[in-house]
Amino acid sequence: MDKKIIGGVLCLAAQGLGAPALAQGATEGASLKEVSVKAVAGDDDGYHSAQSPGVSRSSVPLSEQPQSITVVPRALLDSQQALSLGDALYNVAGVVSQNFGRRGWDDMIIRGQTASDAVFLDGLRTAGNNRVAQELFGVDSVEVLKGPASLLYGRVLPGGLVSLISKRPSREAWAATEATVGSHGLRQTTFDINQPLGAQGKAALRLTGLVMNSDDATDHVYFKNRYVAPALSLDFGARTDFTLLASHQERQYVRQQGLPLSGSVLANARGLLPLSRFTGETTQRPYDGEQSRLGYALTHRFDSGWTLNQNLRHQTSTLSGQLTAISSLAADGVTLRRSVTDQQYDGRNDAVDTQVQKTVDTAWGAHELTLGTDYARDSEGTLSKTCTVASLNVYQPVYGAPITCPSTYRTNSLVTTRSLGFYARDQWRLTPQVRVVLGLRREQLTVTSANRLSSVTQSNPASATTGSAALMVEVLPGVRPYLSYATSFFPNTGLDAQNRTFAPESGRQLEAGLKWDLGPRSSVTAAVYELRRRNVLQTDPNNSAYSVAVGEQRTQGGELSVAAEVGAGLSLFGGYAYTDARITEAGAADAATVGQALNNVPLHSFTLSSRYRFQGDWRGWELNGGARGQGPAHAYTYAIPGYAVVDAGVAYNQGHWRVALNLKNLLDQRYFVGGVAAAVAVGTPRTALLTVGYRY
Repeated sequence: MDKKIIGGVLCLAAQGLGAPALAQGATEGASLKEVSVKAVAGDDDGYHSAQSPGVSRSSVPLSEQPQSITVVPRALLDSQQALSLGDALYNVAGVVSQNFGRRGWDDMIIRGQTASDAVFLDGLRTAGNNRVAQELFGVDSVEVLKGPASLLYGRVLPGGLVSLISKRPSREAWAATEATVGSHGLRQTTFDINQPLGAQGKAALRLTGLVMNSDDATDHVYFKNRYVAPALSLDFGARTDFTLLASHQERQYVRQQGLPLSGSVLANARGLLPLSRFTGETTQRPYDGEQSRLGYALTHRFDSGWTLNQNLRHQTSTLSGQLTAISSLAADGVTLRRSVTDQQYDGRNDAVDTQVQKTVDTAWGAHELTLGTDYARDSEGTLSKTCTVASLNVYQPVYGAPITCPSTYRTNSLVTTRSLGFYARDQWRLTPQVRVVLGLRREQLTVTSANRLSSVTQSNPASATTGSAALMVEVLPGVRPYLSYATSFFPNTGLDAQNRTFAPESGRQLEAGLKWDLGPRSSVTAAVYELRRRNVLQTDPNNSAYSVAVGEQRTQGGELSVAAEVGAGLSLFGGYAYTDARITEAGAADAATVGQALNNVPLHSFTLSSRYRFQGDWRGWELNGGARGQGPAHAYTYAIPGYAVVDAGVAYNQGHWRVALNLKNLLDQRYFVGGVAAAVAVGTPRTALLTVGYRY
């Protein structure tokens, strides 16, 4: 490989990264496939994944997994020029992505249940509270496991989780760099370099990085991202795989908080507010966030047939800034009352997962056994102040009002969660056509909350036994119906009026589905399910300052997903979801909410993306297009209107070069993606992205 190219790319990265230094950080997870980047753009990289997904921690192919898992491959992310995890999740049926808008965090709802804090990177939880958005450029694919996932992952809500698979070294030498410009002042440069360190290629170094500056469709809002991730694989022999992974990212941004209800989703005598209206204040302090990771992935194959996988990570994160939020709109329909919260978060996460696996052949079929244990410690310190700022004429805004904060903190707390789990799973192939999956987990955890202002500490220990069972039968070649049942748990924190701790939330799901292989590179998945979440905290009817764990939420729905290489250069990826998520039980103080739809969850939603690669004389050209949308959704006391947006793109691959142009929200639809009690989150207007890339 030409050393001048490597040096040039590294020089470009160093110039762009400036202050951010190569810091600690990393991640790893279950036994994962080696990822390699092709030297020449335009190689065969489809939208369909036939391999075992990393989130399943097994060798069973995706088409034979009796549960709903969607794998969003890197090829789809690249063709869409996806910039964030939210962009990636728009592709997954049954997932509501970025329901709070472009506020700088990763927000998601899976099967009607919040999943923003159920993000895992290479099999390990990223943090108890995800304050710093994940960098999409650093991952090879995004996987979504729908339904209860406590068997392998412990404390998660029953809707599901998101699993990211990070980029890692490969055996080939190559380098790649891209430059992207776009609407609203977007400027982004990325680099990705891989260099084997020995003749065998097993020891290798990979360095990935990104520099991005951008304004926003909302006035006075901007984003700055810096990211670098070195990964080092070492050669400890044919039976051992060992990879060190580190990453460091820095983010600075002004938080975008949407529009008041009147003038957006509700009528206002002054007319519609422009989507570019900034309801914050130009004097507010931007958010500054950093996240560093350091960890390793170890796999060792013993003579006995057992395989050991161990993944460990240490992570630190900080985030501070000021949130200017909408309080209410005065009766004149013009004067916007606002509140300001000064926030600071300091987090630390340590996690390790160790498992052994072996396939055992018996007279009654083959058993793939998995035995494991995991430990995690999450801690987060929180400082906050409630500040004041003048009201704003939302139709004729004048910015520059001072923000006044008190000298004392409203909140000064430290919350620490320690968990220890043991799990066992048997993936039993009873016959070539029949597969049975049985699993059980026992977990103990303690949530300790220290109020540093009052010097009061509360400890909430909890334990839970969860599990799953599933049956899949291949009734025709490539046609596999299945039935599954799974449970989950999530700890409740705090004390009730009698100074007692709460029992943890519990979840369960019954799912029936069908996986149908239309060919070696095409599949359709259909599923119907009922999901219940119990012991949800509700207001105590006898003391509104406290809660009682009596609530229940239920989701009934169905999903249809497709990932297909149709042939002649055409690839398809998408799906449809029917999601009926409601409150089914509540305490006396909240009895009026029974039957109410859960916030920001549409009954109907769809997504479809396509790519067509020309053949013959036009080889090298490709067309990309897609559409997504949803029906109306309930939000607190109002409704979010339904919407549909269309994307289009064109790309040209020639030798080592790739040029791509994408237009998102091509028709410039005005739409809203979700909301809170007093504000609605705006969708992204028409956006253009132009990327020029070189791979060697």
